[in-house]
Amino acid sequence: MGSSLPVPYRLLPIAYCLLPTGPMRAGPILIDERDIEERFIRASGPGGQNVNKVSSAVQLRFDAMRSAALSDAVRARLLKLAGARATKDGVILIEASRHRDQARNRADARARLSALVEKAATPPKRRIATKTPKSQMRKRLEGKARRSEVKQGRARVAQEE
Repeated sequence: MGSSLPVPYRLLPIAYCLLPTGPMRAGPILIDERDIEERFIRASGPGGQNVNKVSSAVQLRFDAMRSAALSDAVRARLLKLAGARATKDGVILIEASRHRDQARNRADARARLSALVEKAATPPKRRIATKTPKSQMRKRLEGKARRSEVKQGRARVAQEE
C-alpha cells in the first residue's frame, strides 16, 4: 500500500498532521534537518488537566555555530539577533507553547526560527552621513539667542547707587 503524500512530507503519529521533513527554508537559506534538534516538554498554560499528561510544548535547538548553511556574517547577525535565546556555544533555543497540540507548537517554533534566520540573512542598510544645512544651523542659533534674551529679561535688575 503506497502513500499518496508528496515526497518531502510524512505523517506523524503524534498529532496526525503533515510536517515537512526535508531542509527548512529561511528566505534564501536552506537549513539542514540535522542542525535542528527538537525536544517535547510539558507546557504551562491552556490545556486543562491534559497539560499535566501530554508534552505539547516544543524546545527547538538550532546549532548556529556548526551549521554549514550560514555564512560567518549571517551567523554573527543571527547570534546578535537571538540575544538571550543564544547560548555561549552558539546554540539558539526557541520554546513554543502557545498552542494546545504538539504539532502546532512544533510548526510555530520552526516558523520563529525561520523568521529569525531570514532577518539575519538580510544585511543591514548602511547609513549615509548627511550634513546639517546652513539654514537649519542658523535657525537653531537664532532660536537659542531669542531664548537667551527672554531668560535675561527675567533676571533681577541690579540697583545702582
